[in-house]
Amino acid sequence: MASTNEVILRFDNVSFEHGANKPIVEEVSFTVRRGAKITLMGQNGAGKSTLFGLITKTAKPDTGLIHLSHGCTVAISRQVIPRGELELTVKEFFEKSFAHKVYDIDPKIDAVLEVVNLHAPHDKIMRTFSGGQQARLLLASALIQDPDLLLLDEPTNNLDKAGIAHLTQFLIDYKKTVIVISHDAEFLNAFTEGVLYLDVHTRKLEQYVGNYKDVVKDISVRIEKENRKNALLAKEIEAKKVQANVFSHKGGNMRALAKRMREKAADMEEEIVDVRKEDKTIRPFVIPADVDFIGEALEITSLTIIKDHKPKEKKVHISLRKKQHLLLQGPNGIGKSTLLESLAKGTAKGAKIAPGVKVGYYRQDFSTLNFDDTVYQSLAGVLTGRLDEEKLRATAANFLITSELIKTKIGNLSEGQKGLVAFARLVLQKPGLLILDEPTNHINFRHLPVIAKALSQYEGAMILVSHVPEFVKQIRIDEILDLEK
Repeated sequence: MASTNEVILRFDNVSFEHGANKPIVEEVSFTVRRGAKITLMGQNGAGKSTLFGLITKTAKPDTGLIHLSHGCTVAISRQVIPRGELELTVKEFFEKSFAHKVYDIDPKIDAVLEVVNLHAPHDKIMRTFSGGQQARLLLASALIQDPDLLLLDEPTNNLDKAGIAHLTQFLIDYKKTVIVISHDAEFLNAFTEGVLYLDVHTRKLEQYVGNYKDVVKDISVRIEKENRKNALLAKEIEAKKVQANVFSHKGGNMRALAKRMREKAADMEEEIVDVRKEDKTIRPFVIPADVDFIGEALEITSLTIIKDHKPKEKKVHISLRKKQHLLLQGPNGIGKSTLLESLAKGTAKGAKIAPGVKVGYYRQDFSTLNFDDTVYQSLAGVLTGRLDEEKLRATAANFLITSELIKTKIGNLSEGQKGLVAFARLVLQKPGLLILDEPTNHINFRHLPVIAKALSQYEGAMILVSHVPEFVKQIRIDEILDLEK
């Protein structure tokens, strides 16, 4: 283990509420030692990113203390580039990483871009980079600060296979302290030596030693044991209550015995443990397809790819009909997301969507969602005809959207919760053509097999972009278009 005995970070009974009466963590205590490589786990919405905010001091605890070792510097690689920074140049973006003016910053930028394996002109606007390139720039903006404690929030999202391999090796070789939020099991297993598990219901934090795979297994075994113990206790409690009812109708000592049995049943009820609730998985679902059209849903005869930051037209022949699923491949920056966006908007040159085909579009940055809408408004907005309240709420519940969460504004949800809302919208929308851009980003790993099955069974035409091989393997794919070849 790379860590030393020196504690670099300590939480002592820390509690934090987000707004009035919305507790995120309660009396959380843990330590992280210098040089350790730790994973922060928890269900979507558990408060993992909030915990990072407490470490970086963008949020202040309501009670308790957070100790950082003397002189310890902290930098965070965020999930997404803030909207206000998308119009900055690369150089301006990196300058914002520092609280003070850094002279001769250009060589430092070049050095850190080499670490994340990205060529980026310093005068290029941030908005013009692909999602994967932006992910590398976010990581580089943290690394350029050379922090003692590096916080990575979903660093593999949008990264292609080469990018993930590069980042994995970097973290294996990295000598300083790292805490990572990620749902990518294979990535985490390569370097993690300890896990902090944040429980969304109890709002407590558990600390484990071992890699990500070991901890997931330990938690699963514990849940199974707790469920078995609870089932046995429930059976014994019921038997004691039945006996107590029989004896209570008899006189003398039998009534006293009935009383003792009721007391014993009450004691046993207190032994029942509250099994971990946040391990719930979204329910199996179907994305209904509006397939009234005949023949092709989509035809593509040409498309534009990006080579060396320059557009280049490419001739192709793609024809998608009902039940045909296309996987779109290619490295970060080649133009996959740009193509999907133009297809969804109907502005792609060389592409034609058949009249009457309804398009469902899952965008990796969730910009198709109105962040000022409540979840209820967002779901209701895709329904056609009369509002079916029962159907809306039942669909929401399938995606773990509770009665409280449905009143929340989209902008106040975690990234993972936004992803579940986006899937719920597709179910209600019933598209004939499904366009999916990195649909696994931010999604809890337990949900992925359920989503993969739903996509496999989808009966409309589908185009998918995903850099997660384990996810893609579970989906029925009829054709692959590699933009690099």
